[in-house]
Amino acid sequence: MKAAILQRVGDRPGPLHITEVERPVPGSGEVLLRVLACGVCRTDLHILAGELPPLRDTLIPGHQIVGEIIAGATADLPLGTRVGVSWLGGSDGSCWFCRHAQENLCDSPTFTGYSVNGGYAEYAVARADFVHPLAPALHDLRAAPLLCAGIIGFRSLRVAGVQKGERVGLFGFGASAHLAIAVLRAWQCPVYVSTRGASHRRLAESLGATWVGTEKDTPPVALDRAVTFAPSGDVVVAALSSLRKGGVVAINAIHLDRMPEFNYDRLLWGERQIRSVANMTRADARDFLQIAAEISLQPQVTVFPLSDLPHALATLQDDGIDGAAVIVP
Repeated sequence: MKAAILQRVGDRPGPLHITEVERPVPGSGEVLLRVLACGVCRTDLHILAGELPPLRDTLIPGHQIVGEIIAGATADLPLGTRVGVSWLGGSDGSCWFCRHAQENLCDSPTFTGYSVNGGYAEYAVARADFVHPLAPALHDLRAAPLLCAGIIGFRSLRVAGVQKGERVGLFGFGASAHLAIAVLRAWQCPVYVSTRGASHRRLAESLGATWVGTEKDTPPVALDRAVTFAPSGDVVVAALSSLRKGGVVAINAIHLDRMPEFNYDRLLWGERQIRSVANMTRADARDFLQIAAEISLQPQVTVFPLSDLPHALATLQDDGIDGAAVIVP
């Protein structure tokens, strides 16, 4: 099969190559998928840059997989079932966190496209108990970005404690935020977007944001909740400075460049909170995908062939994609 291969060179990842490799064979408890689409995520950029240290000598990245089961079928997952695979590809099921409904914090997790091979390929394997059946309403290309950007954005709203009708700020407006805004609008929440890039601001306006500003602008009202989507400590401080007393900032970033000094008395006092968002659970995936089908969530996508993956990643790095990028093998 054709696949994108990332090889380790010393303690760093080498360049990405599109090449021919052996088709994977599913093991016990696994399913083999014919990959229909795979979303491109900023986490992939962190993996390629070595900001997440290599865990394998060779790796097929990609963790927003839409695929059709062609082997390893079960009674609940017959052949031909269309499923999604996300970043959390497995958990040990036995650690304290797994036993307390916090599998996203598992001590020995499996991460799709990082600790195991992912979906930038024509075929992929996945644990059968960590795939998510997809409703017919979720088209292949539209479903792919939901499987990480969508689910993790939804979890971020949960971590931030968003309640129906609250004022919510989204700081950064890429693949994840442009999906979260659809959920917030369904919850009747006024949404305030602060983001760099004129095209991102236009997208936020077109999707119904109450207010849109640049990364240097401050929302005109005190926010109840905020979610940051940029790997920048400066953005976290900007979100924190926009909160009312008792408000919460959820950081949706697997990597943060730094956390700058800030004025505790002015920004954090008054029981304001900063919370980090780590991975997601299968319950998050199930609940979000159900909502996505109910509200006919239609992400804006730009499609690339597998052979053009390096260009897709470079364009994402340069903030040149509005919405989400999707690879089709």
